[in-house]
Amino acid sequence: MFAGAIAQRVSGMGFALVAAPALVLLIGPFDGVLMVNLCGAASALIVCTRVWRHIQWKRYVLLAIPALLAIVPGVLISIAVSGPTLQIVVGVILGIALTTSLLVTRGDYTTPAVPTGIVAGSVSGLMSATAGVSGPAVGIFAVLTNWEHRSFAATLQPFFATLGLSAFVSKIIATGGILPDHDWWLWLVVIACTLAGLVAGELVAKRVSVRAARASVIAISYLGAAAAIVDGALSL
Repeated sequence: MFAGAIAQRVSGMGFALVAAPALVLLIGPFDGVLMVNLCGAASALIVCTRVWRHIQWKRYVLLAIPALLAIVPGVLISIAVSGPTLQIVVGVILGIALTTSLLVTRGDYTTPAVPTGIVAGSVSGLMSATAGVSGPAVGIFAVLTNWEHRSFAATLQPFFATLGLSAFVSKIIATGGILPDHDWWLWLVVIACTLAGLVAGELVAKRVSVRAARASVIAISYLGAAAAIVDGALSL
């Protein structure tokens, strides 16, 4: 959570990429993604206060509407699939998303914003509900539409907050209002680590380049995805 919050502040995304694989291993695929949804939304809302003037609300709406619609099937999938299998699915989705992001970043493409945004938003919403990871799809959208980074990173914050809260509430409703059965102190530790990471991210952002931060996020995410797949396979 601490490392994910730092990544979120420095590069505009990366909280779920870093935190999701670890939490899936520690507390299970459903509860882990649920916690990432909630804390990721909270961290994005806090970062919003720092980048508010750079947010492009038209782009936010373009991405958010299809993403919210796609959350519903994502929630149903996350509930229907068994624990170890869902864990493998989360790891595979994360690995594919990261690899696709890297390949597209190296290309030289330009596509219309509206149809690309609808597809990217839908994929992002589905991935947010199933794996807690909504960033790679919109990252690809930014590359394909030549979206300026500062505005892109700022607009992602209300987008992540909307998806995280929507996925969290939808899962709680779908499971009959049952919250994860964890000790109260675990929630306090998670929240404290997230806030501490955002504070540290303010300092790191002044010293570390966005490229270096993203490279670290990708490396950690690949390791986490691989660990989730291996652990899920052993559980099966």
